Amino acid sequence: MQRIYVDNAATTRVSKPILKLAGDVMESMFYNPSSIYREAHEAKAKIEESRMILADILGAKSEEIFFTSGGTESDNWAIKGLAIQHEGGHIITSMVEHHAVLHVCQELEKKGYSVTYLPVDEMGMIDLQDLEKAIREDTFLITIMFANNEIGTIQPIEEIGRLARKNNIVFHTDAVQAFGKIRIDVNKLSIDMLSLSAHKIHGLKGSGALFIRKGIRIQPLLHGGGQEKKKRSGTENIVGIVTMGETAKLSYQDLEEKNNTIMMMRDYLIDEVLKTIPYARLNGDATRRLAGNVNFSFEFIEGESLLMLLEKEGILASSGSACTSGSLDPSHVLLAIGLPHEKAHGSLRISLDYEENTLEQMDHLIRVLPGIVEKLRDLSPLYEDFINGGA
Repeated sequence: MQRIYVDNAATTRVSKPILKLAGDVMESMFYNPSSIYREAHEAKAKIEESRMILADILGAKSEEIFFTSGGTESDNWAIKGLAIQHEGGHIITSMVEHHAVLHVCQELEKKGYSVTYLPVDEMGMIDLQDLEKAIREDTFLITIMFANNEIGTIQPIEEIGRLARKNNIVFHTDAVQAFGKIRIDVNKLSIDMLSLSAHKIHGLKGSGALFIRKGIRIQPLLHGGGQEKKKRSGTENIVGIVTMGETAKLSYQDLEEKNNTIMMMRDYLIDEVLKTIPYARLNGDATRRLAGNVNFSFEFIEGESLLMLLEKEGILASSGSACTSGSLDPSHVLLAIGLPHEKAHGSLRISLDYEENTLEQMDHLIRVLPGIVEKLRDLSPLYEDFINGGA
């Protein structure tokens, strides 16, 4: 049976050019970049080349790019590294952030910091007036994600950045889902720090970066050999760094054409599912969303059972963030947009990719999904009561 992978927001298949490049780098560039011989200098030069590629893509300077192990480390470093210098200060974030942001903020609250968690509307969007009202004299950081990893909603980043700049507050954005899928200019958007990760765009796991605008001072979380201008110690992950630059470059090639193809699949899938399955809801903004994101809630079913039956049909999807898929609790994002627990439990996230998915795969999904939902509803006493007028 063909396996259809539609969980690209969790991770992506490493592309063939990157696999080849990774092999070449591991074989010929295993040297420690801090060593003094020629081969080590060549490895260092490749790292700087990748740094420049990322900087050019973001409209940044190369000295503003710092390599990390991925999005989680970048988020932690941005928030904690700044917080150390503002003991007991105030942070503004949203209720729909990734846990790499939310859990850091919760830990800081235990240490005496104040955190405002902005609510979102039913589309998952923050209200800029709420943000402005939340600003205090001791607010030193606004951290709002670029695009949501579960429902795909894209936040008004330019307006948030402008508001932060006006009030002399540092603005950090978790752009792990947006990078490589949306064109980002950190200057136009007034972004001060930005987190990104390679494995969401066909790169290697364990490689990421943090953009830190020149003039923004944050303390290092890792101490040791003083790599990355003494801000992030540890022998550089050469294969991850070098391939990340190439991955980013490939992701932005023909981006509009790729997104148009993905959106055609996405919109076709959304239209057919909402047309053929009753009591189904699309979560997130209908238009201001990531090109490849689809998130449905189906009443009267459990998402875990839905995923298991989809896998039997060869379809690999998720019910939300892969980081919390083992939890029995409903998605905090779906609860934040106003879904009751029973509807949030019946969610399905499908994330599409230009290299991975086809219109024919969407046809297969559309053929099997209504029958699976109907089968699960037939087992639900709540659905039976609803049909019989008891709910």
